[in-house]
Amino acid sequence: MARPRALPVAALIAACFTLPTGSIAQDQPRPATSCPVDHDQLADILKKSVKPGGGPSNGGLDNNEWAAVVNRQGIVCAIAYSGSKVDDQWLGSRAIAAEKANTANAFSLKDKAMATANLYAGAQPGGFLFGAALSSPPSADAIYAGTPDDFGTNHDPMVGKAVGGVIVFGGGLALYDDKGIAGALGVSGDSSCADHNVAWRIRHLLSLDRVPAGVSPNMKDAIIYDIGPDGKSPSGFGHPKCNGKEDQIAVDLGAGVSGNVVR
Repeated sequence: MARPRALPVAALIAACFTLPTGSIAQDQPRPATSCPVDHDQLADILKKSVKPGGGPSNGGLDNNEWAAVVNRQGIVCAIAYSGSKVDDQWLGSRAIAAEKANTANAFSLKDKAMATANLYAGAQPGGFLFGAALSSPPSADAIYAGTPDDFGTNHDPMVGKAVGGVIVFGGGLALYDDKGIAGALGVSGDSSCADHNVAWRIRHLLSLDRVPAGVSPNMKDAIIYDIGPDGKSPSGFGHPKCNGKEDQIAVDLGAGVSGNVVR
């Protein structure tokens, strides 16, 4: 009887390490250079999402805003502003927008999103996330590199760098496409409640709002306005109201909920 022919060693090794279609390969990290949105697209949609750019009111001061996007690896990959020049919006909000994006990306998973607004209550004294805001100091070298003339442009010197920072108030949202989490968006330049509304509009217009789940039922990573006069959040994920109409606009947008909605 003929002996079975042995497979070459190389073929055996390849067979052991070949992944079947639809298995672990789908869970591999996205390429480090990927970005869910480019600068021009981000700038255009940001302008359309704030009142000074012709968009709707978001209930706060109706300021111009900054927006920053990080990829899934936490690298800043797009920064834009809504005004006609760099100082039409708060200069300090460029860094805050990038830190919000970093935070939303860092605290969100492929199967559950966490907005920066959802972190507020837990980060207060006695909360389960107390001290989180100090856990990842932002990199001044990344934030203030280059020349201010390039801030918010295609050549912003923050692009390509990991900024770090943890922000525990509204304005940061994870981004989800049909493959899962793709990074995160941060918006800053108004009240934190208005920033959340602007970010919610931008994410929707980018079609990057396929959020699978979150701590806010039905609205997933919506802002939860359930902090009472005693300063406590029954849900554990609440955010204080701001001074304008942001909370009502959030409810109308589907970006916010009121009361004890998380059991």
